[in-house]
Amino acid sequence: MESWSYDWTGDGGLSGYVLRRAPSAAYMADRPFGHGDEAALVRAAFDVGVKAPEVVGVLEDGDGLGTGYVMRRVAGEVSPAKILADPPVSLLGDLGRELARIHGVPLERVPGAIPLMDTGTALAELKARFLSYGGDRPAIALAIRWCEDHLPEPAAPVLVHGDYRMGNVMVDGDGLAAVLDWELAHRGDAHEDLAFGCMSVWRFGHLDKPAFGLGSLADYFAAYEAAGGAKVDPARFRFWLVYRTLWWALGCLQMGQAWRSGADRTVERVVIGRRTAEQELDLVRLLEEEAPESERARDLPAPADTAPAPAGEPTNGEIVQAVRDWIEGSIKPAAGGHAKFEAVVAMNALGIVLRDLEAGVRAEDRVLSEALLSGERTLAEPGLLAKLRRDVLAKCAVDSPKYAPLGAARAAWRG
Repeated sequence: MESWSYDWTGDGGLSGYVLRRAPSAAYMADRPFGHGDEAALVRAAFDVGVKAPEVVGVLEDGDGLGTGYVMRRVAGEVSPAKILADPPVSLLGDLGRELARIHGVPLERVPGAIPLMDTGTALAELKARFLSYGGDRPAIALAIRWCEDHLPEPAAPVLVHGDYRMGNVMVDGDGLAAVLDWELAHRGDAHEDLAFGCMSVWRFGHLDKPAFGLGSLADYFAAYEAAGGAKVDPARFRFWLVYRTLWWALGCLQMGQAWRSGADRTVERVVIGRRTAEQELDLVRLLEEEAPESERARDLPAPADTAPAPAGEPTNGEIVQAVRDWIEGSIKPAAGGHAKFEAVVAMNALGIVLRDLEAGVRAEDRVLSEALLSGERTLAEPGLLAKLRRDVLAKCAVDSPKYAPLGAARAAWRG
């Protein structure tokens, strides 16, 4: 989505607003609800005291601006790195309290277009997408089978924000200032929201603080329950932690599909597509406790041999390195704004290719994936967990070498 900040001078003086709009009609084509319903939902949350933006208008056809809505501007910081470097003392409690308020929004005030999520159906859709993408990633297959085997009974539905994490909240000196990005909202299990912000990827390197990178799960749950949220069920929370990690792994793969289809040909799509490796690593870390202790203690197999040093004519890797050096030395310094961001993304993309060429690592294994999906092979099999650990370490080292859980996994697995 696009967000446009602007000032308007009216009868009350100068005021700040933000226009949230879709970049094109095609961008909204497959979404379960449009901006009119999204605006109505945000208004409903705001009206019952949730720190949602205040919606003041919805775009109409005659405006000539496509679809979107206007909110009063909120001042605050949104960068997770900046927030987590020095968070307000109250922030974790604020997040627990605010989530309880969101879950307490009366469902009769929620627009009818906001869908009800059936967990079993949603899991089946994830599995179908995985198979359509090749069905050949063992860590993802392992997670799908685990979720099928641990599917919880339906919960009393509440309003679920759907994207409640660092990066979608604004923070000021007093704590939480606003909850943003309501486009994934639905009716469903409260534990889905509770778990999502606690995924490794959304803790932005603060792995010792499992709740948003801010603190303990116990403190987070206590704040949520004290504000009126239902008592947290640890088993249900764990299911959703695995499910949403699986969901984001497939979301990353979907980015690559968006590039292939021509829907979005930006370099950023293909780079995010390779971030699937992060979630595969996290899925193995989450699910390894299902293996016998003897398997968790097993040494990893030796890493694959690296490619020999180049000789003779320039190799593919050297050509890629030359192009990357040119972007860094000539294109990036002369660029500004979004063009500079795109230059950095292009350098990252070429860095992935360089590491891939040197390592020769591939994550795909359809035969193993099919066996894991069917339950024919499990983590009780001698050596299987060690193989999965080695494979996800090697792939993440190629695709996302700065991902903080990679270092943690290497240390824990002696890899």
